[in-house]
Amino acid sequence: MQRHISYLQKHQYITRSRIGNFLSDSQWNDVNIQPALYDLKVSGEPYIKLEVWSAPGQERPPFKHAVKQKYRPAKAGQDFGPSWTTHWFHIAVDIPKSFEGKPVQFLFDTNSEAMVWSADGEPIVGLTGGGGIERHVDYLLTPCASAHEPTRTFYIEMACNGLFGNGNYTQRPQDREIYYRLSNAEIVAPNKEAWALFHDVEVISEMATRLSQETPRYWQALKAANSIVNVFEHSDSSTIAPAREIAREFFKAQGGDSNHQVYAIGNCHIDTAWLWPFAETKRKAARSWSTQLNLMEDYPEYRFAASQAQQFEWLKENYPTLFKRIQDKAKSGQFIPIGGTWVEMDCNIPSGESLARQFLLGQRFFKQHFGEICDVFWLPDTFGYSSQLPQIVRLSGAKYFFTQKLSWNNINKFPNTTFRWVGLDGSHVLTHMTPAETYGAQCRPGELIDSVKRHKDIAYSNESLYLFGNGDGGGGPLRAMLERLRRMENVDGLPKVHQAHPREFYKHVEETANELVSWKGELYFELHRGTYTSQSNNKRWNRQSEFLLRDTELLCTVACTGSSDDNEYNYPFEELTRLWKLVCLNQFHDVVPGSSINMVYRDSDKIYSDIFGSVEKLRQGALEHIYGNHFIPSKPNLASELAVVNTTEWMRSSIVAVPDSISGRFKQQSGSGTVQVRDNDGAVLALAANVAGFSSQMVDLERNANDKFIVEHPLSIVQNSDGCFELENRFVRVTVNQTGQIVSYYDIEESRELVPKGETANFFELYDDVPVYWDAWDIEIYNLEKFKSLDGAQVAISDQGPLVASLSVRLPISDQSVLNQTISLSAISPRLDFDCNVDWHENRKCLKVSFTWDIYSDVATYETQYGVVQRPTHRNTSWDMAKFEVCAHKFADLSEFGYGVALLNDCKYGHSTLENTMTLTLLRSPKSPDEYCDMGKHEFRYALYPHKGCFNESNVVQEAYHFNVPLLKLPTASQSSVNLADAAHSQYIRPGNHSPFFSLSGARNVVLDTVKMAEDDKRSFIVRMYEAYGGHACALLSTKLPAYGLEKVNILEEPMESDDGDDLNWLPYSKATKIRFKPFEVVSLKFSF
Repeated sequence: MQRHISYLQKHQYITRSRIGNFLSDSQWNDVNIQPALYDLKVSGEPYIKLEVWSAPGQERPPFKHAVKQKYRPAKAGQDFGPSWTTHWFHIAVDIPKSFEGKPVQFLFDTNSEAMVWSADGEPIVGLTGGGGIERHVDYLLTPCASAHEPTRTFYIEMACNGLFGNGNYTQRPQDREIYYRLSNAEIVAPNKEAWALFHDVEVISEMATRLSQETPRYWQALKAANSIVNVFEHSDSSTIAPAREIAREFFKAQGGDSNHQVYAIGNCHIDTAWLWPFAETKRKAARSWSTQLNLMEDYPEYRFAASQAQQFEWLKENYPTLFKRIQDKAKSGQFIPIGGTWVEMDCNIPSGESLARQFLLGQRFFKQHFGEICDVFWLPDTFGYSSQLPQIVRLSGAKYFFTQKLSWNNINKFPNTTFRWVGLDGSHVLTHMTPAETYGAQCRPGELIDSVKRHKDIAYSNESLYLFGNGDGGGGPLRAMLERLRRMENVDGLPKVHQAHPREFYKHVEETANELVSWKGELYFELHRGTYTSQSNNKRWNRQSEFLLRDTELLCTVACTGSSDDNEYNYPFEELTRLWKLVCLNQFHDVVPGSSINMVYRDSDKIYSDIFGSVEKLRQGALEHIYGNHFIPSKPNLASELAVVNTTEWMRSSIVAVPDSISGRFKQQSGSGTVQVRDNDGAVLALAANVAGFSSQMVDLERNANDKFIVEHPLSIVQNSDGCFELENRFVRVTVNQTGQIVSYYDIEESRELVPKGETANFFELYDDVPVYWDAWDIEIYNLEKFKSLDGAQVAISDQGPLVASLSVRLPISDQSVLNQTISLSAISPRLDFDCNVDWHENRKCLKVSFTWDIYSDVATYETQYGVVQRPTHRNTSWDMAKFEVCAHKFADLSEFGYGVALLNDCKYGHSTLENTMTLTLLRSPKSPDEYCDMGKHEFRYALYPHKGCFNESNVVQEAYHFNVPLLKLPTASQSSVNLADAAHSQYIRPGNHSPFFSLSGARNVVLDTVKMAEDDKRSFIVRMYEAYGGHACALLSTKLPAYGLEKVNILEEPMESDDGDDLNWLPYSKATKIRFKPFEVVSLKFSF
C-alpha cells in the first residue's frame, strides 16, 4: 500500500493554498523558498558607508550640483522628508571576499522612488521602494565577484514620493508632510537557480489557478507545482535542481498551431502629471527608462515602447547621455518610440487645432530624433475619444490606433476588440483594444488566458496585443516579468507569446483578418464624465489660450508675408512653438480634465500666465507691423480713435468696450445713442458695425448714429406690474421673473414663444455630487435624483441702453457660495448673454443651469473638434442612458424643423439634453485628488441664440466663434493727424481701409480655422479649413497675401493628393482657388509666396 499518495484532486483548494504559501514572503518565509533566494547578505560598516545631503525646500538639483555639497553620515532606519524633497546619498561599498564567484547586488529601499548614479554622473537604474508589485530595489554591482573587489562608490538620488505620489490621495492631501524611511541598505548574493525556480512556480501555480478544471492541463499544473514543493528543501540547495527539472518537464508541452497569438510589448505608462508635478515626471522618465535599458542587455528579445514626445524632450535636456543610449536602442529595435503625439492628451476638451498640434509637434520630434514618424496612435489611458480622431490620425501619418480605456465602462461593455474605427468624415483607422484590459499587465498566465476569453472579435482575428509593465507612475517592466514571459512563450494551456513592435501586430491583422466590424463615430467613455467640468479655471484658460494662439498666428503670418527688406518682420517660430508645446502639455489627460493634485494646477497656472503674457506681446508686435507707426501711436495717450480687427471669416457687428486710454472722447457722445456707459464698471461701450471678416474697421460714431437697429428699433428694458422684467429689441422680447429665471423668450419676427407655459430657462440647481469612487473624475447618474432648486435670487435693472440692456442677478447658492449674474440683451442681436461671477465654496456639490424649450427632437447637436456630433435626447436604451452627461465645445443646439436654440459658452464642456431641456454643468467641488478643486472665484459666460431653421440651416457655428473670439481693439491716432501721403508710400495698412486678408465664399458650412507659417519653409504659409455641418461644399478661397502657388498638405504639412482627382487650380491674378469638401473634412493648404 502507498502510504504517501497525493490526494490533491480531492482537495485542490488546499493544495493551491499550499503552493501560494511556498512562494509567499510572509508567515512561512523561514521555511519556504524565500531563504534560498539569497546565498549571502551583509549590511552596515565596514561594508557599506552611507552619507547624505538634503537639498533645500522642494528643489531637484542636478548631479553636478549635488556632488559638490557637504554630506553627513547616514544609516538604515533613518527617516527622510518631508514630501517632495530630495536627498542625495554618497555610497561606498566593499564587497566581502566571501562573495567571490557570485553575482552581487546592492539593495536600497527608501520606501520611495530613487535613482542610482555612477560616480561620474551617469544615470544607471531607477529604484522603487516599499511593498507591492512595483517594488524594485536592487542594483547589480557585479555579475561575478572576484576575491579582491575594489571599493565601489556611487550616488543615489532619493525622491520623497512614492510611485503614486504621497499615500492615499482619496483620503489625504498630496502635499502634506510625509517622511520616508531608509529601511534597507545591504549587499546580497542572489541564488540565480533559486530565483529561476521561484519564477517557474509562479507561472505553473497561476496556471493551476486560472485554467479550467475541466482541462487536463489544469491538473498537470497543479500536480507539477505540488511536486516541486514536495521535492524542495529550503536548507538544502541541492534540491533546487530536481525541482527545476519537474518544471522543465511541465514547460516542454507546447501549444498547437491554432493557439491564440499574443504580441507582447513592454511599456511604462508615465502620466506627465497626476499625483505628482511636471518636475517629478522628468525624473520618473529617467528612472523608468534607464531600468529598461539595463534589462535589454540581459533579454535581447525584450521590446519596450514609450510614448509622449514631451517626456523624450525633457530627457534630452536633462539626461543627454541617457537619451543617446535610448536612440541607440531605438536603432536596434528594442526601444520603440510610439504614439506620435506631444503628450497622451485628453481627447474631449482640446480643440481640433490642438489635437492637430499634438501630432504635428510629436511626429516632428520623433522624425527628427529617431528617424521616422509613428504609424501607431498610442493612447491607452484617456477619458473618451473624439469622432474626428480617425481623420486627424490619418492626416498625421498614422493609420493604427491602440487603447484600452473603454474596458472601464460602468454601464455597457464595449462590443469590439479589433475593428475599424470610422470617424465623422468616413476616415478609418485599424483599432485594437487589448483584451487583457490593462496596459500594466504583470506577465502572468491569467492575463494571457483573459486575452482569449475577453477577445470579442476572435472569429475574425485570432491575435491580440499585450502591454506589460508597471505604469501610471512609471516603473515599467521588471526582471521577474520578463522571466515569467520567457516561460510562457509557447507552453500548452496558454496562448503563444511573441515580443514584437506593435506595428508587426497591426500589419499581420491587415494581412490576415477578414470581415472586421466597424464602429462609426465617437468612442464615448461611460465613466469619468466629471472631467468635462472639474478644475473650471484651468479649462477656461485652455480655451482662451487656444483662441489667443489662433489669432496671434494669423496676425504674425500676415505681418511676415507683408514684410519687406526695408522693414523685415521675423515670424516668431521658436516662441510660437514653445507656446504650443505648453498648451499641449497642459492638455495631458490628467491635467485639463481636472484630475490632478493641487500642485499640478499651481504649475499650470504659471504656464498659462506665461502663455498669455507672451501671446500679448507677439500679437501686439504683429499688429504694429501690419498697421505701422503711422496709425498706431507709440504711447497710448497719443491715440484718440478706435479700430477693431475681426480675426474670424464672417462679417460681424459687436458692442465693444472702449479702452480706457481713449474712452474720454467716446464718453462725450454718451447721450447720442451711439455710446453707452456700462453701469457695473463704468466701461464705455460703442458699436462696431459690419466689420468684414479677416479685416479691420474704424469705429465710426457718426455712422453708428444712423444705424437702423438703434434708430428704428430702440432697445428697451422695463419692470412690469407683476414684477417681471422685459428686455426687448427688434428681434426678441425676453421676460425674466423676480428670481432671475426666463419665463418667456419670444421671437418677434417669427411670432414664436420658445419657453413652454409653466416652464423656465436659466434655472439653477445644486446637485449632490458623490460618485462611487473617482471623486474628481466622475458624475454619476444617481446624482440627478438628489438636488435643490435655487430660486432665492435678487434681480434689478442694471443697464437701460441704447446699446445694451441688462439685469443684475444675485443668487445665493448656500451659506458659503453665491452667484452674481448679468443678463444682457444688445440692440443688434437676438442673442441673450449671461455673464457669471461665482464665489464657490462647496463640498461635493455640482451646480447646473437648465433651459426648457418648446422644441422637440430625438437628437441634440453638440460641437466637437472640427465638426458636430448628434446624441439622443431620450434614454430608450442603456447606451442612450449612459450619455446622461456629454462633452461639447462652444455650443449645444436643440432644433426641430424650421427652428432651434443654441446654448453657447466660453469655457464649459459638460452638457446634457433630456427631451426638451438643455443643461449646462457649471461647477463641481470634488475633494480628491485636489482638496481645493474649484474653491474660490470663477468667471464664465454663456448665451442663448435662437435661430430660424434647423441646425444645418443656421449660423450657430459662426455665432459660437464670435462669442469666443472678440474683436481686437486697436487704439489709433486720429485719421486727421496722420500724414496720409507718407502713409500711402509705406508698406503699412490703414485700419479700416483694406480688403480682407482672406475671404471664403460659396460655402457657408466651411470654417477657416487656422493660418500659420509653414514649419520648414519660410516662404510658405498654411491655411486650415473644415466643413462644419456635415455636407459637401465647394468654397472659393481668396487672399490678399502674396501667393503664387499652393498645394494640399496633411497636418504634418506634407503634400497629399486629392482623393477625387479634383486638383487645386490657383488663379494668381485673382489670388483665389476653389476647394471641394466632403462632410466634416479637414483641408490644409500650403501657399508659397
